[in-house]
Amino acid sequence: MTTANTHWENELISLASVAEKSYNCDDFSTIQDEDVLQEAYQHCDELTKHHSKTFFMASSLLPLDKRRGARALYAFCRVSDDLVDRPRENSLQLLSEWRDNTIDAQPVLGDHVAIAWDHTSRLFCVPWLYAEQLIDGVAMDLRKNRYQTFQELTAYCYGVACTVGLMSMHIIGFKTDDAIPYAIRLGVALQLTNILRDVGEDWTLGRVYLPQEELRMFQLDDSDIAAGVVTDAWREFMRYQIHRVRNLYRSALPGVALLDPDGRFAIGAAGELYQAILSEIEENDYDVFNHRAYIGKIDKIRRLPGIWWRTRTGYRDEIIMN
Repeated sequence: MTTANTHWENELISLASVAEKSYNCDDFSTIQDEDVLQEAYQHCDELTKHHSKTFFMASSLLPLDKRRGARALYAFCRVSDDLVDRPRENSLQLLSEWRDNTIDAQPVLGDHVAIAWDHTSRLFCVPWLYAEQLIDGVAMDLRKNRYQTFQELTAYCYGVACTVGLMSMHIIGFKTDDAIPYAIRLGVALQLTNILRDVGEDWTLGRVYLPQEELRMFQLDDSDIAAGVVTDAWREFMRYQIHRVRNLYRSALPGVALLDPDGRFAIGAAGELYQAILSEIEENDYDVFNHRAYIGKIDKIRRLPGIWWRTRTGYRDEIIMN
């Protein structure tokens, strides 16, 4: 299954194409002590399990080395994100120091996440510019809290989510650069799912990620989000958003077939389990002000056989049910 790239996709593909030429495996990490590495990776396991049960379950479907790498990546992203989600006067300085410790220099001993990420990024030859782009992406939250258009929002999604997918692709393994547009669509879909789920929570932080232009299309504005009341206009707005995100998942998931076979189930599970959050939002009558949509553990496990089959068949002629 292929779809024509939109203007915003072409812009993001260009960013990825530049980053893809930077590599991080010319020289290996100086930290070779297995006990130190084991402790670092164990810390990333615990951090991942605590913050994202969905990602923890999906990454459990990977072989050990890729599982450790995926969780080191998650931990690197989590720490980067936390530096701006808990803003302080010196947040920019802390983010700069984190960039130095994880990208530009050998990691400081005792920093478990930096050690695990340094080892992972070199082991799997993850292009270092993707990590730079991610840190630049999360830094946007320190200077911007509104997005006027959807295209503007996708640039943010690239920094904080698509880069994660593109780095994951190197850990999983992939056939050709044809996989890049699929990874970008999936990254945007995942981040938009986050945005729709967390409208109420983001509002308390002073942030509105919903495109202002599209809110106006439905005669909505920040005052409606502040009120936190589900109206007919809000329902229509959310249906519009969810329809677009589902189309992104539908056009992204066939790219799983371009990944190494031992990683397809994990990525398919991550995508489909996250997509299921959209149905929970609908079940909650689009009330993302007072209810945080989530998928329970039993429901996740129930979905896995179907996801496994779809990853085996490359999502050919499949309707992904939520």
